[in-house]
Amino acid sequence: MKIKKAIITAAGRGERLYPVADTVQKAMLPIVDKDGLTKPTIQIIAEEAFSAGIEEICIVCAPGDEERYKQAFDTLHANLLKAYKNVGWAKAQAKHIETLLDKLHFRIQDKTLGYGHAVLQAKDFTNGEPFLLLLGDHLYVSDDTERSCAKQLVDIAIKQGRSVTAVNPTPEFLIHNYGTLNGTLLSDSNGIYQVSHIIEKPSLSQAELELHIPGLRMGYYLCVFGMHALQPRVFEILEEHFETCKANGTELQLTPALQALANEQSYLAFEMKGRRYDLSSTYGLLQTQLALGLSGKNKEEMLSTVLRLLAENRKT
Repeated sequence: MKIKKAIITAAGRGERLYPVADTVQKAMLPIVDKDGLTKPTIQIIAEEAFSAGIEEICIVCAPGDEERYKQAFDTLHANLLKAYKNVGWAKAQAKHIETLLDKLHFRIQDKTLGYGHAVLQAKDFTNGEPFLLLLGDHLYVSDDTERSCAKQLVDIAIKQGRSVTAVNPTPEFLIHNYGTLNGTLLSDSNGIYQVSHIIEKPSLSQAELELHIPGLRMGYYLCVFGMHALQPRVFEILEEHFETCKANGTELQLTPALQALANEQSYLAFEMKGRRYDLSSTYGLLQTQLALGLSGKNKEEMLSTVLRLLAENRKT
């Protein structure tokens, strides 16, 4: 089994980043990557996918955003070559952008009918193949020095030949922000669980009753990391659920489809060696920038800057 395609969902309007997301798509917000270069967020996410062997990427976006993405990258590419001409790093970045544009596809989510509905728009792109699913407002820092977070997940999915969701142990006061699951740890595995139950943003009381994982640190639960490697069967389930949602006037979500997947076939969760950062959360952009800076080539500069700011703040 190979996983050659990735879907990045980026159709949300970014209400939590208002008003900036009204004028700039949140996936195009600039951030300094681990290599010290400032890039649009979506480029960093795409490079995460490419590091896992992905060959084609589909961005699910809002109406009108396809041209905005293309124009933004075309302008960035032209400016790099014009302003920096024969500078090595600029030529290399321009080449990266050319490669990205060559591998990009777009699908439009005309109406905001739920996260599952956004994923469903890319069904034809996957063409019946397994795929990597990423969020357009999450960035990742791997604790594995040899492999990115996406590479860790794809390697497990290929080895197991099944759908796999990346998870992180998460403190109980945060679980209302994430899909949360329980399951059985596979024998002789390195953090791989057979999923039995998954709930979207559960209450703590619900988690205590239904989602406890024996052996996990007290007060922690396994929460979705923001990336999945999924078999194409999930699209059929989403289509089935969409008919029910239309009849009930509800949004189509991914989590119930994943539960249905777990009910009918072996579906796994992998405890990721890494950390996720949600740019859309309160101070999420700041936290993400700090995390990338402290794990990148300019770590010492970032650390000294943070310490200086803390010292200055303490004086006031």
